[in-house]
Amino acid sequence: MTQNPSPEPQAQDTPGTYPPATPPASEGAVASARTNGTGTASGTRKPAEPRVTRASMIWVAVATALVVLVLLIVFILQNQEAVQVKFFGLEGTVALGVALFIAAVAGGVLVAVAGAARILQLRAAAKRR
Repeated sequence: MTQNPSPEPQAQDTPGTYPPATPPASEGAVASARTNGTGTASGTRKPAEPRVTRASMIWVAVATALVVLVLLIVFILQNQEAVQVKFFGLEGTVALGVALFIAAVAGGVLVAVAGAARILQLRAAAKRR
């Protein structure tokens, strides 16, 4: 009698039954001896997880900054109406988008100065300890 490699039932099998899906114990023992204990064969390697590197972080930061700059340029170009600006007695006319951009940058500078002062304060306190 020849073995049929297909999963179809053989003539002596009862209808609707198929060969067992798990190998016999002797084959399983041989298969486990060929693996390195991690479930993979000793000659193959599991694909490594992608590492986060400084270069990849910089690339993401640059790409994000470029997207923000493009959005900023679109904002400035869409807000070209001239507005009157007064600041400490100075008066002038400037585009609305540019005026808002200058205000946002000035606010960012104030936050950076406050943050730098706090960092210097914490460093001085750490040195005293």
